[in-house]
Amino acid sequence: MALIKCCFEVEASEVFESVIRKCTNPGCCCWCCSALRPRYKRLVDNIFPVNPQDGLVKNNMEKLTFYSLSSPEKLDRIGEYLFQRASRDINRHRNGFVIIAMEAMDQLLLACHAQTLNLFVESFLKMIQKLLESSDSQLQIMATQSFVRFANIEEDTPSYHTSYDFFVSKYSSMCHSNDDNLAIRKQIRLAGIQGLQGVVRKTLSDDLVENIWESVHMDKIVPSLLYNMQNARYADKENTTPESPTEERSDPPQFAETCMRELVGRASFGHIRCVISPVLQHLDNHDLWVPNYFAIHTFRIIMFSIQSQYSYTVVEALMTHLDNNSKSSPKTRTCIADTLSKIISIAAGESVGPSVLDIINSLLSHLRISVTRNQTSTNDEQLYQEALINALGEFANHLPDYQKIEIMMFIMSKVPYCQPDRIISVGKGDVLLQSILLKSLLKVGTKYRTIHLNTTFPPSFLDPLLRMSLAADAEMRLLVQKIFHTLIDRHQNIEKLEKPSINMLELDLVIEKSSGPDVIFIRKHGPEIYSALYESLELSSNNVDNIEAIYTTLALLAVELASEDTILEQLRLVLSLQDLALTNNQLSTSIKFNLHAIVISLLVLISNVCNINSLIDYSKKLIESRKRDSPHLLPKLRAQYDTNLPNKIPAFLLVDQSIVTECLKTSGLDPLKLQHSNVYSHCSLYSSIHRNSWVETAGRNSIADISSSNNELDSGNSSPGVEKKITTQEFTFESMKKILTDCANDQLVEDEKRLKLSEVFRTAPFDELVTKTQPKHEVLQNKLSDIFNSLTIEPRNLSQGVQIVDAKSNQQIPAYEVHFPELFVY
Repeated sequence: MALIKCCFEVEASEVFESVIRKCTNPGCCCWCCSALRPRYKRLVDNIFPVNPQDGLVKNNMEKLTFYSLSSPEKLDRIGEYLFQRASRDINRHRNGFVIIAMEAMDQLLLACHAQTLNLFVESFLKMIQKLLESSDSQLQIMATQSFVRFANIEEDTPSYHTSYDFFVSKYSSMCHSNDDNLAIRKQIRLAGIQGLQGVVRKTLSDDLVENIWESVHMDKIVPSLLYNMQNARYADKENTTPESPTEERSDPPQFAETCMRELVGRASFGHIRCVISPVLQHLDNHDLWVPNYFAIHTFRIIMFSIQSQYSYTVVEALMTHLDNNSKSSPKTRTCIADTLSKIISIAAGESVGPSVLDIINSLLSHLRISVTRNQTSTNDEQLYQEALINALGEFANHLPDYQKIEIMMFIMSKVPYCQPDRIISVGKGDVLLQSILLKSLLKVGTKYRTIHLNTTFPPSFLDPLLRMSLAADAEMRLLVQKIFHTLIDRHQNIEKLEKPSINMLELDLVIEKSSGPDVIFIRKHGPEIYSALYESLELSSNNVDNIEAIYTTLALLAVELASEDTILEQLRLVLSLQDLALTNNQLSTSIKFNLHAIVISLLVLISNVCNINSLIDYSKKLIESRKRDSPHLLPKLRAQYDTNLPNKIPAFLLVDQSIVTECLKTSGLDPLKLQHSNVYSHCSLYSSIHRNSWVETAGRNSIADISSSNNELDSGNSSPGVEKKITTQEFTFESMKKILTDCANDQLVEDEKRLKLSEVFRTAPFDELVTKTQPKHEVLQNKLSDIFNSLTIEPRNLSQGVQIVDAKSNQQIPAYEVHFPELFVY
């Protein structure tokens, strides 16, 4: 009061000096102080009413705004003065004046877009920070709302000096508010989420400010959003109903989800991992993998929000996290793998080239590690393996067919199996790995749609699959047959042909005539396929499921390849199976009865598919006879039969080859291939897998075809002047059976002979070798001499031919009389 009094009492010349020296009170109301204070301060002071409840003085606020627009260089001073007044009012708990100051700053911020706005921004952010540091929740919410409005403004010039570290930390802490008042808690959390959204928008719109993608920021932003998201309904339920836009903006979990979508959507390829890493860490820290409803929901949000070409990065990160949790509990690993299976299909459409096999190889590696870790295969571990297999199937389901074939070939290359030239025993771990990989292959096969068999079964895929069909483990063979079922069936006939049946009308099969490429395929690969199925039925470890599965494979081949070109080969296999049941003493009685049951079932199926009426009638008569005398030779298959049943089966109950031949003749088909029905009983898959054995030759040109031709097998037919001799021995079933039976033994003898001869030539002395190379086989030489002596016409230009000089007699001898050493003869 003394200072105010002196202002009126001193002389005018002393007023200015006195005020400048003594008047330091910004609230001084004397005329001299007001006149000497800067104009911007007077304009700022005039916007505040006497009573804060009256609100901002609008007329004076318009004057201040006009002054700011006309003098933008004063903005930084205006902002600083407003900040000082607001700081004083906050300390004095005069929140009314604080609200007016904040409102004035907002209006100035929205009105002034000058190049010097960045100077005002510094004061504005200081004001926001001051309000956020207060303990009043309403001031915090108001400051957040002002900051969000500021974040939506595009500045003309960048703010190099602006830092948002405090705002990231403060808004993240507000997202975790635990206020006792639920309404206030919801408001604070919602304000924190809004603030984080504003920080992200502001920093991403200006490349010159700090990098918001750094881990120091993302480790605060992402967990804060997830913390609010996990409190929603989908934290406990897999399926939820969508929210309306109004509820989404007012509900922290829903709004946090919106912010997460925006954050992921703004991430570039190099920043995806910056978002994914905190997500994985948060799920680990809060044990949110088991159950994994929230994890699945979160990653679906990420996959649908991210740019499609970056989706593979998310899958790769999740697989890496699965690697890092290799020592975690099986339930945790199962839930991670299940989460992967739920999202991997989204990434499949964008995965091309090496990334496809990279994902498949990673999944197979996890399966292999799982088998190695626990060969006892507990229930939890099995669930983990099934989750990986489901992920594999879901990934393959969204790939084009040609990539599915590549995946199946890739999986098949990872399956441990016996080598074709020798049998290698596999351990328990390998058997389990075989089972897991074949299940994976079956899962991929269910997602594939077969068009042409030659495309579905390339040799590099068919050959190892056939070898696995002869595995020692019955379960492995069953899985292989199921793979065949899935890939062969094109008309959804699997369920109708799962069990052998003699009632064709009840099956209601979908049958189409086979195409040309399919006929070519079965001609080329049919002997291998039928041979593998035949050999599989020879195994004594088969059970009813194995036999039924092989029947289903044969039935599907008959239905899918229904044509006159394939029926003979199929009937020949049927007759071979009957011979197997009659002659193989290593098979149990139950298996033999099962074989007879599938033989009659296949006969009925083939005759109806190819519509051969005479064969249909014959099969009906045979069925009636078996129903009357031996019903155990008809379906259904059983694991155990009555021990009192006779092992010897009467001939009239068996499929008669001669009657089948006559039925084919009446239908206009050539039945010559049936003359050697049991060809499959003497061929091994290992010797025919490369299609250079006699089995394929028998498939293309049967023995009956060879015998029906007029070409002789004797080399004398090609020699001029030699009378052709017609052999009197006929190619009968019994004679050829004997020849084929001795084929394997002769091959062993020849192999031993070759080894001995090779050993002799490596180790024997030179003199002994000379002695051994002298002609000993007079039979061959005499035969050649007889042939040439019987010629009535001298060979043309013989005198000009090559002449050999005998070293002993010094005489020239004809070339055809030269005795070749045993090594060359062999």
